[in-house]
Amino acid sequence: MNVLSQRWLRAAAVVVAAAATMVAAGSPPAIGTEHPNWVGSWATTLTLHSNNPASASTVGFTDQSIRQIVHTSVGGEGLRLRLGNPFGDRPVVVGHATVALPSGPDGGQPDVKADTIRELKFNGSTSTTLYRGAEVLSDPLAFSVPAASDLVITLYLPGPTGPSSWHWQARTSTYFYNGDTTQTASGAGSVATLTSWHFITGLDVLSRRSNSSVVVLGDSISDGFTATLSADHQWPAYLGARIVSTHPANKDPGVLNLSLSGNRVTHDAMETVGGVLTGANVNGDGALARLDKDVFGQTGVHTLIVELGINDLIGGDQADRIIAGLHELAVQAHERDIKVLFVTLMPFEGYATWTADMETIRGQVNQWIRTTRDADAVLDFDRVLRDPAAPTKLRANWDSGDHIHPNDAGFQAMANSVPLWLL
Repeated sequence: MNVLSQRWLRAAAVVVAAAATMVAAGSPPAIGTEHPNWVGSWATTLTLHSNNPASASTVGFTDQSIRQIVHTSVGGEGLRLRLGNPFGDRPVVVGHATVALPSGPDGGQPDVKADTIRELKFNGSTSTTLYRGAEVLSDPLAFSVPAASDLVITLYLPGPTGPSSWHWQARTSTYFYNGDTTQTASGAGSVATLTSWHFITGLDVLSRRSNSSVVVLGDSISDGFTATLSADHQWPAYLGARIVSTHPANKDPGVLNLSLSGNRVTHDAMETVGGVLTGANVNGDGALARLDKDVFGQTGVHTLIVELGINDLIGGDQADRIIAGLHELAVQAHERDIKVLFVTLMPFEGYATWTADMETIRGQVNQWIRTTRDADAVLDFDRVLRDPAAPTKLRANWDSGDHIHPNDAGFQAMANSVPLWLL
């Protein structure tokens, strides 16, 4: 057994022992008899701050708290939080960090149950420093984490932090306060409300019913660009809820959504075209450049779902470049014994930039996806969501209105179509 494995087992033992002697927050999870495992329950990917100089992500934070809401997939009897500063310009001090359960039903509300507020520690200290380009993992905490439910994380940032590493399209409300509100149950008094995550990158749970996680590497279709705000209606969230409700006693995998709106396979967000730097920071590095951190860096990853290619196509790429990029994603995942599921490119005729030539390329890419041996399986969302009478278009009842992104019902249909045995 290597040193890392020994440390994980010791950490797990600490949490289990602590859980046996204290009343943990929330309802107790389903507990079996097997040894608990650390598994990813929620994760996101961060990008460089906004191109807008007035954005909170660009200005940064000084003597402020950020209350952020994440939605779990699998639950557990302990947790550890991952924080990151991958794109900052200086070390960022986190003065305090707490987790708590919301006081009401899920829905992005900032009020928490006072008796569930728990302070996180980092190597025994209540504060930590996020060095530029690095991540920090909290100490294990005995805490009953419910499955498919909201969890509230509050960070106090003494600052100045400088520009924040963030995830622009969180699709849930985030609340900003002056001063340290990490121990405050009430969510009143926020000085701003946005729909972005800052400095948080992942939540692992200690689980007896889970031993692996599924990573979704996608674009705005998986990021949930058109999903109802604070409702957790992105298709990966629907999938996570379906897994835990369908197989309450099995080895449920966590579902980790590492998607980015506007993301491409072989292109970074910011590129020099004709001598001019163009693009939007929030679309992030290309998927190939994100593999090490966003896929291989996740806890217990066993399966990778790749939902990418539409933005490459819209950006002018031909089928051969998109296919070559998808091939390389699969090769690198298989090198690490990770199963790969490709998603077919969904129809988008009617979208502002759609052309007949793009439709031809989409067909070529989908033909390759359906027949390649690079994939262990294919999720054919094209066939699930296309209009039977007009297969180059989304079904009208599952179209958000922009003719490329599904609505909530469409996201639900996508999640429902995934054969759970593949995961």
